[in-house]
Amino acid sequence: MAEDQQTNRPAWFGRIDLKTFGIVNLGTLLVSVGVYFFKFPNNFTTGGVSGISIILGRLFPQITPATFVSVINLTLLVVGFIFLGRSFGLLTAYCSAMYSLETWLLELLVPMDAPFTDQPLLELCFAIFLPAVGSALLFNYGASSGGTDIVAMILKKYTTVGDIGKALLVSDSLIAASSCFIFGMQVGLFSLLGLFLKAFVVDSVLESINLCKFFFIVTTKAEEINDFVIHRMNHSSTILNAVGGYSHGDQQVVMVACRRGEAIRLRQMSKKLDPHSFMFITNTSEIIGKGFRQE
Repeated sequence: MAEDQQTNRPAWFGRIDLKTFGIVNLGTLLVSVGVYFFKFPNNFTTGGVSGISIILGRLFPQITPATFVSVINLTLLVVGFIFLGRSFGLLTAYCSAMYSLETWLLELLVPMDAPFTDQPLLELCFAIFLPAVGSALLFNYGASSGGTDIVAMILKKYTTVGDIGKALLVSDSLIAASSCFIFGMQVGLFSLLGLFLKAFVVDSVLESINLCKFFFIVTTKAEEINDFVIHRMNHSSTILNAVGGYSHGDQQVVMVACRRGEAIRLRQMSKKLDPHSFMFITNTSEIIGKGFRQE
């Protein structure tokens, strides 16, 4: 079996370390808590396996939604291994199994006969926010809680469906809309609202997690600033030669990407080294390269 030469771990173990393991477990727990404590009691069917499970739980009251989640997720897990083989993500498989186990344990340890409050909009906020944050944490490490994501992976490999994301959105919309007939119009409208909010929250959380700062520093002290970036921030920079449009004097532009916590230090030091420096500072959530995201 192939091994990672630096860590002597099996190659299939990939880049999983303690930090990754802890974060994906936190993400899975947030999804489980949001679904069990807020979606299930309020019958919010915002699509996916949890939405199907809530509907099936109403149609077959002798079986709980948490049981349906476990059965459907584990079934899809087996199907994923059959159709995707070794390309099936280890983290996705693990998170899917843990999601099923956690919802089942929560049902066993903390039975929920009714929602926490009589405020469905408040409950919907938690039903959307907690799983969305959890999903964003998982997506950030290339994992997911399984379910319809496994279906999407299979469709992507074996079909010519152009936009699987849109196809899944349509199916989730149908699941959410069906709750209007099963649970009443109020629950159905809350479910549809939650479905459309979910995508925006996940995207926003992902951008916030990966948010970095990108500096364009126009200066005559490029070497001093670059020295600070290299030796104090453990980053590098790109230096461009430039000419001032008004003064026609020689200038240099230092281009630096850094994390939010480092941006204040760089801004303050740049102004200290060159009080006349001119800076453009922009937000970015997609920086790929050494010291940042590796792909």
